[in-house]
Amino acid sequence: MHAAVITFPGSNCDRDLAVAFEAAGARVSRVWHKDTDLPQGVDVVGIPGGFSFGDYLRCGAIAANSPICRAVVAHAGRGGYVLGICNGFQVLTETRLLPGALMRNAGLKFICRTVDMVVTTTDSTFTTGYQQGQILRIPVAHHDGNYTAGPDLLAQLTSEDRIAFTYATPVNGSAGDIAGVLSENRRVLGMMPHPERAADEAHGSTDGRQIFAGLVGALTAV
Repeated sequence: MHAAVITFPGSNCDRDLAVAFEAAGARVSRVWHKDTDLPQGVDVVGIPGGFSFGDYLRCGAIAANSPICRAVVAHAGRGGYVLGICNGFQVLTETRLLPGALMRNAGLKFICRTVDMVVTTTDSTFTTGYQQGQILRIPVAHHDGNYTAGPDLLAQLTSEDRIAFTYATPVNGSAGDIAGVLSENRRVLGMMPHPERAADEAHGSTDGRQIFAGLVGALTAV
């Protein structure tokens, strides 16, 4: 399985994301934001956390207009997999690969701690290795993680079983305590918590490991 990890100016979790993919058995290519094409044969694109372009304008807005994001959108349009974590989730909403928006945390403070996250659906390649309702201990580190969506969108996400994860208790004011959502074809996942920081025993939790293992297992078997 071939994963591409994007780096923007200000990304700071790109290496962590690449290591998590490699530990799960993936071959990883590192891709710069000014590249216009993804490497040949890429199965999944990882968009990492950090502060792309200093979070100027809106978090993820400038990154979403980088040359490589046109290739990412095209990849998703062909049915390719995309995983956006934290700032990567913000980029995915700015490219409209995922609905909703990530706004300033309700408490107006940066949140950096490990939280309890609930697996809301197992009907995706990202979550198939978990049990529905399973509680995962995953770190968060964000200032703009408040997932915002109107009643109609929330109803749609719920009815289509596209809420991948929720927070077990309120963290940042997100509507429905949403921590991660899926695209309509279930091949694009955006999430605020950092599974790549819970993928090794040295991290104190391996609860995020199955996201990467599930992707590698499913896409290697194809």
